Amino acid sequence: MLELKDIYFSIEKDDEEVHLIDDATLKIHPGHFMAIVGPSGCGKTTLLKVIAGLNVESKGNLYWNGRDLSEEGDLEPSEIGYVPQFSIAYELLTVEESIRGAIRLRVRTRGRAAFHDLLEKVMEDTGLTAIRGRPVRVLSGGQRRRLSLALELVTNPVLLLCDEVTSGLDPKSEQEVVKLLHQLSRESGRIVINVTHSLANLDLYDSVLVLHEGKVVYHGQPRALEHYFSVTIAEDVYPRLAKRESDDWAQSWKKHRANYYEALDSAAQVAPQKNEGVPVDGTITLSAAMPGFFVQFLTLLFRRWKLFLRDGGQLFLQIAILIGFPVLVVIFALDGIEPIKSLSDSIAANPIEEANQQAEIFKNHLKTGGLISGLIMFQVILLTLMASNNSAREIAGERQIYEKERFGGLNPLSYLASKVAFLGVLVVVQSFWMAIFVQNICHLPTANFSMHLALLLAVNAAMTAICLGISAMSKSAEQSSLLSVYLVGFQLPLSGAVLALPSFAEWLSRPFISAYWAWSGGVSSLDSKTLGAVDSVIDTSLQASWLCLLVLTIHFAVGMFVAYVGVKKNRCL
Repeated sequence: MLELKDIYFSIEKDDEEVHLIDDATLKIHPGHFMAIVGPSGCGKTTLLKVIAGLNVESKGNLYWNGRDLSEEGDLEPSEIGYVPQFSIAYELLTVEESIRGAIRLRVRTRGRAAFHDLLEKVMEDTGLTAIRGRPVRVLSGGQRRRLSLALELVTNPVLLLCDEVTSGLDPKSEQEVVKLLHQLSRESGRIVINVTHSLANLDLYDSVLVLHEGKVVYHGQPRALEHYFSVTIAEDVYPRLAKRESDDWAQSWKKHRANYYEALDSAAQVAPQKNEGVPVDGTITLSAAMPGFFVQFLTLLFRRWKLFLRDGGQLFLQIAILIGFPVLVVIFALDGIEPIKSLSDSIAANPIEEANQQAEIFKNHLKTGGLISGLIMFQVILLTLMASNNSAREIAGERQIYEKERFGGLNPLSYLASKVAFLGVLVVVQSFWMAIFVQNICHLPTANFSMHLALLLAVNAAMTAICLGISAMSKSAEQSSLLSVYLVGFQLPLSGAVLALPSFAEWLSRPFISAYWAWSGGVSSLDSKTLGAVDSVIDTSLQASWLCLLVLTIHFAVGMFVAYVGVKKNRCL
């Protein structure tokens, strides 16, 4: 049994406390199907989220089978199902793949047979068997609502909360969904609560809760609704509510609710005789056990690769960037890199010839040193662009789905680890291909190519991690993309590779500029003669390669820490 006693949910507005839910008291028996109705803005969804634990009540107590949830902990994720107003599923997956993924993330089954039986039962219960192979993107509104229900039913939740799941549906589809919810409430004593603005199909509910400006003004059987509000049809209830103050309606309800609750209690007593799924003792059994970290990690990782390979636009973009960016680098060195000249290469016959040779050497140093420095910086900047494209939208773009799965018991560490594993493959492939392709064409005179490769890998990984952190902290994918683009855009001018910064600005910004450390370390890995030539054309000081690699590792760690904080941070469904 679910009980709410003197529940308030308040917010601060203009330095005043505003009650969005004002003294809600009610109880709901096992096997009960309840509608929460009321005018727009009356607090229906707010109350549902308080019951779900998404909104923490300001005052009052919630009880589940006599257990005070405020004192003794919330329901287990598998015990509760929350179906938001709009369908939340990956458009590129099929119906069956979506449900399979939900089972693997939320249910610890005993063998393949149990997994298959659960899959078939959920699809059969929600009427999805016939369209199991259909992609989510082509489903109708009613089919999407059924899929949303199916994703919650995999754990056999004892409390199913639905927020406007019939909104926007045609009358026939709305009736079908309400009938499905009614049927689901008759299984295993499950409580089903549906928030709806519609007053159609009320006869299918066991009770109707009417809210007005955050206050409970009625909670009783549907057939008594018209009588209580003195209207001829249910659709006239909303205009009737507007004719009196919400406080008057709430006070009137408190005077009469005992009689209406007596009728509800009587109906609950006879329910076990009509329905074998409703427990006689009024308690509800626990739902499925949750899988562990590794199972969730593998499920998320395989799903991410499946989505990546099916997204033709993203796949084409990644391949184009992978091939095109290194080609852009080598275009600037198609004529080859001239060897570094020095006076020791030849002996001048006279002072004039020696002066000419020195001028020629200086010209050679400027041209070759500038070209090599530019090639290394171009590699670095293009890899930071790749990194931004890799991860800027990775979390922010699917935040709603993540929050929904997290509410259902998904371990944030499993989620973050799957992102790191997926992005890690992109980083390694991009960095290795960039380094090896450019080296084979341009033949950069590096004294330590392994260090050069490690620095390119490190800057890609560092910027990918930082952009992933931005994605995890951002409110939208658009915001994350914009911030990541700005971050990459400032890398080149602040690196000092093109123009040296004033000393105070250089030391102030340098610790945060990944491109500087990758470029500086890359230049430092050149052979001594080439390094001298590069040093003659730049004003920015260089750092040892090992130090640059260490700093980039720190950048990576900071990015991952921010990403972890972001995925742990609650976002409202």
